Amino acid sequence: MDINLLENWFVTYRGVVLPKHCDHYGHLNVRYYAYFFDDGGFQMWHHIGIKQSELKQNNMGAVVANISIDFIHEITVGQLMEIRGVWRHMGNKSMSHEQRLFNVDTGVHCATQTTSEVYFDMKKRCSAPMPENLREKVKANIITQ
Repeated sequence: MDINLLENWFVTYRGVVLPKHCDHYGHLNVRYYAYFFDDGGFQMWHHIGIKQSELKQNNMGAVVANISIDFIHEITVGQLMEIRGVWRHMGNKSMSHEQRLFNVDTGVHCATQTTSEVYFDMKKRCSAPMPENLREKVKANIITQ
C-alpha cells in the first residue's frame, strides 16, 4: 500500500525516528508505535470537527476498548514517518478507526493500528449512546475501502 493512494485519509501524525525511539535491533520500538498512534487517535476527532471539549461534555468521553497493531515493515533512525487515519465504523455506543504509518521517503507502509472506542459515562463508569450530533460527524467520514 503506497502512501499516495490514501488521499482521502487524514494526516494524524508526522515525525522523525530518533535514536531514543529505537530498540537494540536499530528499528522503531513497539512502545513508540503505540505512542505515535495514540497521539494520532486524538487527531482523528479533530479532523471530523469534534473538539475534545465536546467529547467531555456532561462527564462523558470516548475511551479505547481495543487496539491492534500489525507490524509490516521496519522503519529506522533518521527516517521520516507519517501516519494517516480513517474512520471505519459507527455504532450506537462504539466506533472504530484505522491508522497507517508510512516511511515518507519511500512511501512504504510500515504498520497499521485498528482502534475501537466506546462513548463512556465517566460518572457511571459504563458505555452510553453517543449523541446524534457527534454520531453524524463520524458517520459522514466513514470510508470502508
